[in-house]
Amino acid sequence: MPYLTPPVLPPGALAARPQPVLPTGDGLLLRPWRAEDAPAVHQAFQDPVLRQWHVRGCDSVTEAGGWIEEWRSAWASERNAQWAVVDADTGTLYGRVALRVILLDEGVAEVAYWTTEAARGRGVAARATDTLARWALDEIGLHRLELMHATANEASCRVAAKTGFRLEGTRRSAVLHADGWHDMHLHARVRGD
Repeated sequence: MPYLTPPVLPPGALAARPQPVLPTGDGLLLRPWRAEDAPAVHQAFQDPVLRQWHVRGCDSVTEAGGWIEEWRSAWASERNAQWAVVDADTGTLYGRVALRVILLDEGVAEVAYWTTEAARGRGVAARATDTLARWALDEIGLHRLELMHATANEASCRVAAKTGFRLEGTRRSAVLHADGWHDMHLHARVRGD
């Protein structure tokens, strides 16, 4: 059965080019992950605050290295795209920002992020998220970006609001964390917002 509308973006819209380095313009870079980032990723996941809001833990540098290999290879599949968020001058890892569950034909993706303990409270997540959203919507041509976070995660709610992701509703009992089921806020930013 044929579709009545053409795909928003064709296959290859991402993978036909190398994954870009995206400067925020204010001291941060979003860059592809490198194997040598594994110790910093492992260290980041030792932070109880970061672990509180994630469904995965990282038990070793080797495990972090495996994640990085997955993150690096995901670009070619066009289903996920992951960036390290680093200090533009020193290269210090401050976090991760990603497009997940990319549906090129529908022009939709989910934005996700985390920050290291040292980066918290410095606007890193908001600056990185805004840079990624502008690139994905304005340069690549995605139509809609979604962002979900636990309703109890007030810091993530502030990031969403600061970066133009409007609250659309609550998904009840939607994600299982180590401490039980969490309701999730659903925010979205669409092209032209």
